[in-house]
Amino acid sequence: MSASPSRSRGSPSPPAHRTTWLLEVVWVLIGLPLVVLTWRRFQLSGLLCCLLAAHALVLALGGHYTYAQVPLGEWVQDGLGLSRNPYDRFGHLMQGFVPAVLVRELLSRTSPLRGSRWLAPLTVCACLAFSAVFEMFEWAAAVIGGQAADAFLATQGAVWDTQWDMLCALIGATVSLLLLSKWHDRQLNRLAI
Repeated sequence: MSASPSRSRGSPSPPAHRTTWLLEVVWVLIGLPLVVLTWRRFQLSGLLCCLLAAHALVLALGGHYTYAQVPLGEWVQDGLGLSRNPYDRFGHLMQGFVPAVLVRELLSRTSPLRGSRWLAPLTVCACLAFSAVFEMFEWAAAVIGGQAADAFLATQGAVWDTQWDMLCALIGATVSLLLLSKWHDRQLNRLAI
């Protein structure tokens, strides 16, 4: 197959839906400048920076193709014989996994919760609250955009998609805290020095 005359070989393709792309990457467009502007006063741990970069890539890929059509998810769908593209579920796991470290870092560094037994449950609660707000944001987009919002919602016909999304965020936040808390504490101790 030859390259189209309007695009040179190897040039990036435009997003599948520009509005969907913007809605998905708005968090990166807001977050990156915020991190840069506050870096001298509030340097983030290396772990958090790596996780934020990974999450930005997940959001950008989901926004570019729409979550229901990300090729990586289609390969997993075909390979495992799934009825839907699982990239959306992965995105919502990340929606809990990465913000858990972000919230934990902010609470550890700006509140008396560091070392408290309340740090983990409050972190999970904050992640669930963010997930619920995001689901309301999706609902508002659906009401305002009608069928045009289908690519953003990526429900793929799942009646309980909202509940599954929040469950994935809960699982992501919980797994993140279980796997990364000790490593994160070591990095926070280095930042304090």
